[in-house]
Amino acid sequence: MSKLTFTPAVPTLTYERVVQQIEEAILSREIEPGQHLPSERELMVQFSVSRPTIREALRVLQSQGLIASRPGGRSGPEVLAVSPDSLGRSFTTMARIASLSLSELVQFRIVLESSACQLAAALHTEEQVEKMRDAVERMEAEVANGSDSFNRADLDFHAAVWEASHNSLLRICGEAVAGSILNLMNDRMERSGNSTAAMEGAVERDRAIFQAIAAGDALAAGNTARNAIASYFAEYLDEEGARGLCALTGAERPTP
Repeated sequence: MSKLTFTPAVPTLTYERVVQQIEEAILSREIEPGQHLPSERELMVQFSVSRPTIREALRVLQSQGLIASRPGGRSGPEVLAVSPDSLGRSFTTMARIASLSLSELVQFRIVLESSACQLAAALHTEEQVEKMRDAVERMEAEVANGSDSFNRADLDFHAAVWEASHNSLLRICGEAVAGSILNLMNDRMERSGNSTAAMEGAVERDRAIFQAIAAGDALAAGNTARNAIASYFAEYLDEEGARGLCALTGAERPTP
């Protein structure tokens, strides 16, 4: 048996121990979203630490999207529901420091969104189908009015699909990775513009996904979403990234 090698133990900073306890209380639902932590003064007493230590711990928890401070409020910070925003910032940060490439993010989005569409086809309610139908119809109507109103309708469509999947983890991860991709692509998208042809193509793709979901065809819904995303992002990826999309779609290099 080989000899084990350990590295020296690193002392944990006091504020980190405060973070760990509060984080565990939030994640275990001892404190529910919408409830408030004790005031800074009360936390100082309970943890037997200084005000700067408590403030540093609260700053970390706020940066993680777990709490929100309310200046001037009588109670402590509010505990927040899990949000895709903080997860999206993590995806974006990792991508910007080259831990994640655009192609990896796109591949992950394909896996998430195609799965969500399959679940939506099997589990949707009539109300959710109507939300999707309304969003696609608004997308078509807004093509002539410019990208802002069109994009809002497009986001509403995808939000309805995530809702219909009845899987909150898919929704949170899906919205986070979509936002991260958008952040990375903003410059390129601004240069290329959101032309009428591009918007019409998005309407066609979303309508095909909607029709498969409404028909309850999970396989078609998943395949349609997979191919639609791959086709849209093909022009933004290098050859290696495109091969990854092909592996997911089982097709030749997607055509933009």
